[in-house]
Amino acid sequence: MRFRPRTTRAEAKTRDAVDAVPRFRQLLPLGIQHLLVAYSGMVTVPLLIGLGVGLSTAQIATLITANVLVSGIATLLQTLGIGNVGVRLPIVMGSTFTGITPAIIVGKEAGLPAVFGATIVAGLLTWLVAPWFSKLIRFFPPIVTGTIIAIIGFSLLPSTATLIAGSNPGAADHGSAGRLILGLGTIVLTVCLERFAPPAVRRFAILIALAVGTLVAIPLGMADFSSVGQADWVGVVRPFEFGMPTFALSALLPMIIVQLVNMVESTGDTLAIGQIVGRDVGPREISRALRADGIGTAFAGVFGSFTVVTFGENVGLVSITKVMSRFVVATAGAVLVLMSLVPKLGAAVSSLPGPVLGGVGVVMFGTVGAVGLRIMSQADLSNGRNILVVAISFGFGLLPVGAPEFYQHLPVVVQTVLTSGIAAGGIAAFLLNLVLNRRERAPRTGPEAAPGY
Repeated sequence: MRFRPRTTRAEAKTRDAVDAVPRFRQLLPLGIQHLLVAYSGMVTVPLLIGLGVGLSTAQIATLITANVLVSGIATLLQTLGIGNVGVRLPIVMGSTFTGITPAIIVGKEAGLPAVFGATIVAGLLTWLVAPWFSKLIRFFPPIVTGTIIAIIGFSLLPSTATLIAGSNPGAADHGSAGRLILGLGTIVLTVCLERFAPPAVRRFAILIALAVGTLVAIPLGMADFSSVGQADWVGVVRPFEFGMPTFALSALLPMIIVQLVNMVESTGDTLAIGQIVGRDVGPREISRALRADGIGTAFAGVFGSFTVVTFGENVGLVSITKVMSRFVVATAGAVLVLMSLVPKLGAAVSSLPGPVLGGVGVVMFGTVGAVGLRIMSQADLSNGRNILVVAISFGFGLLPVGAPEFYQHLPVVVQTVLTSGIAAGGIAAFLLNLVLNRRERAPRTGPEAAPGY
């Protein structure tokens, strides 16, 4: 079975846009726009893991640089493809928040070499099982796919509050009116550009909002670029910087579970991108996407980084800008690789003001959620069973977002799954649809032929 999005005649004409190559004067800024949207997540994951394990500032900087390099290479692999690896759609790759807690626990107990060894194994296993996992797509009708994608978007929205208000509750400006107004202003500017700007300008709406917001933040003292001067001009990421990887069973199990969660998320994001750009996405495409996930993750373990996954916020960016070229996202990947070799560039991007990034995040994550709702609407939502699938799945998906400590007394392996709203909600949607919407043997002729559709 293939996931066939409903497209209008006008939307069908956009299919070739995926393989179109814009002129360089548009290609570079559009690629940088994707990079800026994703970069904060790429920095945050190694930063939190480094702090949790107790690394020095220099070691954390090494983790961040490695993560940027791996994200860039994985993005190039996903967008351009090599053989049967890479889905060749506009998808940005980066490290996942799901792996933060397991990486910290394993890092404290067995050291980072055990984390990286488990990451290599998890990546290779993902590459190996991708063809079999992709066949599960027939169990992902729109009611399941839409629910998972909506949970991905809405469960990430609360993270924007930390960016806007500030990460330190004890800071004098935490949650100040200035920070809130700057975040709101970024959202308002994005909306105004979408409403009033000509199409040629509209596609750069997020980039313009980031630039204008940063310029406003500088005189207000909300932007600090001092780290740029301290960063080196040239840096080289070396493999096995933290020592040769070790392979411990206690480290392998949680990382494999994390990777299973990533596979569910990547499947959802790939289906969403297919819906947005008007491309049919079936088992072959999902398999290619997951193979790129696996190789990218294995590569991450070699260079001292962590499991990688598709970035949902960039799915939202494609939906907003209607720029569907995979070469635009490949440009973002190439710039990420360049940034890993020039630490000053990375320092400049990581210094963008939090309220501005948070405002953009509200738009991006909310858009991902809206895309999920649009896919979900292809199912019969007047059917009480479908409503039950959505209701319970959202409950499991958003519960750990509102109450992060809810599962703290459960075993770590179980926590890894349930504390990820995406994993818990996705598994719930998958199982509930199997239980409530058993498919009939009669032939189907359209999306509404089965209750789960």
